[in-house]
Amino acid sequence: MTRTLVLGSGVSGVAAARLARRLGHSVTVYDQRPDSLLELMMEGFGTIGGKWDPLNLDGVDLVVTSPGIPERERPIVETLESGVTLWSEIELAWRHLSPGVKVIAITGTNGKTTVTDLISRMLTTSGLNAPAVGNIGTPLADVADTSIDAAVIEVSSFQLHYSERFRPDVAVVTNVAPDHLDWHGSFDRYLEAKARIVTNQQDGDLLVYAGDDPGAVRLADRAPARRVSVTRDGVSGDGYGIDRDTGRLVCGSIVFDLAELRVADDAFLLDIALASAAAVAGGAAPGAVEDVARSFEPGAHRRQVIATIGGVTYVNDSKATNPHAALAAIRSYPSVILIAGGQAKGLDIGPLAVEPNVKSVVAIGESADVLLANAGPRGSKASSMEEAVRMATEAAAPGDVVLLAPACASFDMFDDYKHRGEVFSAIVTREGGAL
Repeated sequence: MTRTLVLGSGVSGVAAARLARRLGHSVTVYDQRPDSLLELMMEGFGTIGGKWDPLNLDGVDLVVTSPGIPERERPIVETLESGVTLWSEIELAWRHLSPGVKVIAITGTNGKTTVTDLISRMLTTSGLNAPAVGNIGTPLADVADTSIDAAVIEVSSFQLHYSERFRPDVAVVTNVAPDHLDWHGSFDRYLEAKARIVTNQQDGDLLVYAGDDPGAVRLADRAPARRVSVTRDGVSGDGYGIDRDTGRLVCGSIVFDLAELRVADDAFLLDIALASAAAVAGGAAPGAVEDVARSFEPGAHRRQVIATIGGVTYVNDSKATNPHAALAAIRSYPSVILIAGGQAKGLDIGPLAVEPNVKSVVAIGESADVLLANAGPRGSKASSMEEAVRMATEAAAPGDVVLLAPACASFDMFDDYKHRGEVFSAIVTREGGAL
């Protein structure tokens, strides 16, 4: 019997533990927080809490780690030193997908959740059972041994870092820009983790990638699979991209007039094109691709317009958790009052403050001083989101956009990016008449 140790009792850890037990493994779950293990204890799992002890590895055949545990932490270091096999939940689950399941995997610094959701909807609208899983919310392990037609998997750099043989039939790379450098240590190591999405692909597989994103191009250059480039500055040689001259979004044989789509932002148009290429390769019907694309609107916390008050528009882009995403949001509007800051993850957010269309900066969280140092007299510091919204409103004039695009993680002040966006939206909605 395989003895499996799962590191971490979060959502993916619990899913991995349950899958491993369904596979007949003897399963133990470790978490330094003993109180987080109570539910698993009630389910009959072996559990270990508290300070890590290398003796936890005695007799273990396989370690499955949660994505939040950096490779420099003792449980990872000592697992690698011991020679015990170390996988992510994605690797374990992928190996036990039912035969014939099409695997479509999406990664990138930004846009991967949107593209994952679009592909899943295009396939589902075509009549296929194709759940969106992975980093998007539902762990792959929850559906690994079920009857599905396709698994549409959002994969993070953390999950890919601990993969070994993971091989998607279709891989999608939305972009690759510096992020999570506090975890990976450098951009090159971050890129190496992302590149694992294509490492095991073969000639018959497909990579769809953003052809005018330097990081995605670097990754694609090493891919052994057939490649399809999607570009925002015109149509690529592979027949995918945004043609502003003719007012069309070209997705191979599927062509949209830009006027018939509900989004005009280049980033979202690129997401539609990337998703279309991957979905068709995964078995989606062209009509279903068209229907989903025409009805697409950005999800919550993704450049979501909350209100327009006194000629000032309030936009929630709390999902912009790195400078690359925040910069794309800032450049979408001609005059911005920027609310930004938080946990910078080892990234330099200072240059955002000097973007030409940033009229004023309201800095929040741990990295506020970095923004202020760059913003000079155009910057101010708020101790809460409520104060930030008030200060941004005071700095705004009709025609301006008050933009929450933090460029940072949220955990210094909020539960997650969703909580941060909800607080911002609630303040704007509640105080609308007084702003």
